[in-house]
Amino acid sequence: MITLSTVDLSLAAGLVLAMAALSWRMQLGLSGQLLIAGTRTVVQLLLIGLVLKALFANVDLLWVTGISLVMLLAAGREVMARQQRRFTGWWGFGMGTGAMFISSFAITVLALTTMVATDPWYDPQYAVPLLGMLLGNTMSGIALALDRLTTTAWQQRAIIEQRLMLGATRLDAIAEIRREAMRSGMMPIINSMAAAGLVSLPGMMTGQILAGSPPLEAVKYQILIMFLISAGTGFGVTAALWLASKRLFDDRHRLRLDKLTGPRN
Repeated sequence: MITLSTVDLSLAAGLVLAMAALSWRMQLGLSGQLLIAGTRTVVQLLLIGLVLKALFANVDLLWVTGISLVMLLAAGREVMARQQRRFTGWWGFGMGTGAMFISSFAITVLALTTMVATDPWYDPQYAVPLLGMLLGNTMSGIALALDRLTTTAWQQRAIIEQRLMLGATRLDAIAEIRREAMRSGMMPIINSMAAAGLVSLPGMMTGQILAGSPPLEAVKYQILIMFLISAGTGFGVTAALWLASKRLFDDRHRLRLDKLTGPRN
């Protein structure tokens, strides 16, 4: 394995700085976001590197559970932050977080106990990276799907209310919007699966090959991960949209857009 030096990383960081300078010169308004994102990347990855080093040295279910919950809560916050119109109260945070917990945690435990079959099953060398990949992709899918659902429901509120007046139930009135939101949430992982091996080499496979693993072993692990991610994203998006679709209405099947934040226009 080739060890990267501080100089190597500094050269890569210089490319980000160059892009930030170009953004400033073109007045794109992205230079600040690029610099903040780059700084967060360095700080967060260094911190998780130190945490993982301690976890690998002291395998303990309590510590693995703790860092998993921190990852889940951070992912839930990101889902909430990406919504143009999010649900008010704890629903704005709890809906995406709960859906990710149901899908990502369940699939991760299933994979660790049956497919990967580590001993112990919560070995952080496998559990934390696997959960992280599932949470990251599920987070993006749920964020896209919820944003599409709530934004479209707001834009088509008159159409939804007409359907309700004609006798449709709340789930029937929003069914088409929910299907489109589901497609939006699933499209990134579908594109990734369709392009894997032809257009791009997925991250985990690339990392293993760079670390010296045999290509075919890296391919088998990547196939497993892609299937797990697609299932986790699908179940997570389905759960989040089902909860959100019910939350948009009251018990009398009336559309309640006052449960959403955002510009009132």
